[in-house]
Amino acid sequence: MREAPSGAMGPSPTSSRTFLTKYDLAMANAARRAARDEREPDDGDLLVELCADAAGLGGQVLAQLGIPYACSPKRSTATGRVSSRRPRGRPSPPSRSVPAATINPVEPSVSIPSRVETFEARMRAREEHLAPYATRSYPARRARLEPDSPVRTPFQRDRDRIVHTKAFRRLKHKTQVFVAPEGDHYRTRLTHTLEVTQVSRTVARALDLNEDLVEAIGVGHDLGHPPFGHLGEAVLDDCLRQRFGGAFRHHEHSLRVVDVLERDGTGLNLNEAVRDGILCHSGRAPRPATPEGRIVRLVDRIAYINHDIDDALRAGVISPDDLPSEEIALLGPTSSRRIDVLVRDLVERSQGAGDIVQGEDVGGAMASLRSFMFERVYMGPEARQEHRRIEAVLRALFEHYCERPELLPAGVPGDLGQRVTDYLAGMTDRFCIREFEALTVPRSLA
Repeated sequence: MREAPSGAMGPSPTSSRTFLTKYDLAMANAARRAARDEREPDDGDLLVELCADAAGLGGQVLAQLGIPYACSPKRSTATGRVSSRRPRGRPSPPSRSVPAATINPVEPSVSIPSRVETFEARMRAREEHLAPYATRSYPARRARLEPDSPVRTPFQRDRDRIVHTKAFRRLKHKTQVFVAPEGDHYRTRLTHTLEVTQVSRTVARALDLNEDLVEAIGVGHDLGHPPFGHLGEAVLDDCLRQRFGGAFRHHEHSLRVVDVLERDGTGLNLNEAVRDGILCHSGRAPRPATPEGRIVRLVDRIAYINHDIDDALRAGVISPDDLPSEEIALLGPTSSRRIDVLVRDLVERSQGAGDIVQGEDVGGAMASLRSFMFERVYMGPEARQEHRRIEAVLRALFEHYCERPELLPAGVPGDLGQRVTDYLAGMTDRFCIREFEALTVPRSLA
């Protein structure tokens, strides 16, 4: 402990007095203070006296330790209110019970930073703790410049813009695997999107990557899916090739939705990293430019393989005994267990590699399960039977609108093939079926 400065007293003998004695002295001093002002004493006078007494003794101790001394409350002569603040440089009134000479205010030796910081500055500081290869939220990189939000990062704004689109809301009535299932517990394209986003955030947090970015990519990655899932995608692609020499890929159309179709043709003006992640989430697309985009691309596969197994078991399309035994022994017997094993392997391997990678054994087992699902579920007998019905519906509507373009809703301009594709790809399963019924079923029988 430092020696007391010259002239400073040690702890006053009054410090050993009981609280009652101090209280009585403070009351007497408060009464004298009020009498001088020709008014009745109140609690404010008592508070000033008690704090002044404590400040006198405490100031001595703090001065000996070299700690800045804070002032005591005082009463405003203008308002009569007690305030704990005083004008800078003006000493607090001395205590009645401690000589004024013993109070040694000490000026602060360290400047205190302002509490008012911009949201961007705080987020930038927080992201300094992310992994070196993580994508930073600032600066925003949009095709059209716009001011940043004072309460959300650029990636949070992109996520919110996507969630509030009509295309996102329509996902609840689009097929994941099973077309218009009778049960309430089958996945839809919307629940799949939410599962992908949730698992992706888990991986991003574990790897110290940008959670806001993976969330924005996750909620937007499947906006371009047509009705009836991948079967509908295959039919629409075939229709475009035969009539216009074009092609349809749902990941490319997802980007078109956010770039062009939403907001009446102006698009959402998303950040480049979000756009890249949406476009490149499919295995048929180039490798995503960001590690966050690569997370969503891999987790998309982890999610759909496992929840599609769950739905296929629920529908009776396969039985537990049909699943590959070696892969199930390695990954686990339930969907939740398999996802846990796959995610933990992804995190552990990626931490060591500095990139988004899987272990050879676990990744190989997942690939085997995917091949099994394509053989037995996605392209199995039940799926092929549904494919014929779906092809009849979509092809009839495609040809109908190509022949009658005036029936297409007013929207984004473009060539005929693009306009028909935009309209059909935006339909939900049930809307598509209603349109087909209106086209083919006599009104008297509808």
